[in-house]
Amino acid sequence: MATTEEELLARTAPPANPMAANPTAAGVDAQERQQAMMDRINATLAEADAAIDEHHQAEAALADKLANEPAPKTRLMVSVLMPVFNERGTIREIIERVRRQGLHHELVIVDDCSTDGTRDLLIELEQEFEDVHVVLHGYNKGKGAALKTAMWAADGDTFLIQDADLEYNPADYARLIAPIERGEADVVYGSRFLENAAEQDPSWLHRFGNGMLTRMSNLTTGLALTDMETCYKVIRRDSLRGMVLREKRFGFEPEITAKLARRGSRVVEAPIAYHGRGWEEGKKIGLRDAFRAVWCILRYAWVD
Repeated sequence: MATTEEELLARTAPPANPMAANPTAAGVDAQERQQAMMDRINATLAEADAAIDEHHQAEAALADKLANEPAPKTRLMVSVLMPVFNERGTIREIIERVRRQGLHHELVIVDDCSTDGTRDLLIELEQEFEDVHVVLHGYNKGKGAALKTAMWAADGDTFLIQDADLEYNPADYARLIAPIERGEADVVYGSRFLENAAEQDPSWLHRFGNGMLTRMSNLTTGLALTDMETCYKVIRRDSLRGMVLREKRFGFEPEITAKLARRGSRVVEAPIAYHGRGWEEGKKIGLRDAFRAVWCILRYAWVD
């Protein structure tokens, strides 16, 4: 039976779109798909906002933590400066005590023309210890002069003054250095009189003299020290840059104190141990040095 043209066209025509017959249903489906897409977009944006909020909260928590933490320590290059005059009996012991602390970059020793064999022993010790550097004065110049020579020879960023006898204990180095490491000070004085003064220094005359000189110094410098005459002074090199130090003997102590105060250096104290010795044991400071200290306190409060 032959197929008519109408039948052939009917077989090859595409299937009818059911939505075309119902335009209202087509519009509803499009709106649903658009709404579903908007819901997905909103959900993604909400997740992003939550992540940003969480990040901001973490940043704020970290900022609070850092604000409440102490300042980090900075490792210092400490040059221990040791003036020496006739200390053959104690020089090896004090060098070994310094080295046991392991906190110094170098130990610079200036022999102020000793006559008891200290010089020969120092030359031997310099060969024995690679961190020990010895400078020899050609004639006796005084403690202040020896310290100026040591500062010139040292290459650390911080100076720590150490006497060659055994009155001061290098075990105190950590507490002396700590305020500078934390950025809280430019200068630290080790005070013999903050703790156990009478036990550490049984000489009331010595304590009285030191107290009077310290009070006089405080009146002219505005500092509140308890022990201006202490050996233990830890000083950042930058605090001394360009400073002219004139005193050759024990006037060094009030001079440098006055000049540091005039520069506005941040000076703090730390308690230290002290084992005083008498003149019969080799103590070298005397009455004339006390009078010179008074003169230095008055002079260097206003004059370079």
